[in-house]
Amino acid sequence: MSEPSPKPYLTVRGSGSHEIEIKKSRFICHLARVADEDEAQAFIAAVRKQYWDARHNCTAFVVGEDQRRERSSDDGEPSGTAGVPMLEVLRRRGLTDTAAVVTRYFGGIKLGAGGLVRAYGGAVSEALDEIGLLERHPVALFAVSADHTRAGRLENDLRAAGYEVRDLDYGAAGVRIEVGVPEAGVTDFHTWLAEATGGSSEAAPAGWSYRELPIE
Repeated sequence: MSEPSPKPYLTVRGSGSHEIEIKKSRFICHLARVADEDEAQAFIAAVRKQYWDARHNCTAFVVGEDQRRERSSDDGEPSGTAGVPMLEVLRRRGLTDTAAVVTRYFGGIKLGAGGLVRAYGGAVSEALDEIGLLERHPVALFAVSADHTRAGRLENDLRAAGYEVRDLDYGAAGVRIEVGVPEAGVTDFHTWLAEATGGSSEAAPAGWSYRELPIE
């Protein structure tokens, strides 16, 4: 394919929250999968609006291929005791496209700098364990052309061969079948298609998508 292929990456399985309590302070970690910085900031704003009465809403996010963009905020906690340890957990787990907000309701007992670092980092780590992670593997998309008389048979053959049929578009000139193929199997797919159709169908590159595999 002409465009460079994306890389597999780890991210959080979905949105959710998990709460821990340390010396009467409540730490509620909210996690979300986000596509870019705008989505991360929107998620952070929504959590801060919902938990407006909390003493702190500390944040961290990582987005982009190779963890290209990251931000964190201590939101009033001593510098380096909240956002940075939260961000470090995301980095250490190798995650991207993930945003975290830890809401703290102060319980009246000071934790000290070391205690805050452990609390905020621990809140994110426990939430990730609770909600779960997944790995997204790139899938090459191809538009396969077929005439109306052969489309049904070709669709069945594609499915039987283990290829992912993602969409069917019936037009006046023929049928367009969108097929997802793992990157490592692209060459074999072209060979299979030529043999299965006697060279009558072509597969045009149609971009990329992802296959999601939960991390146990």
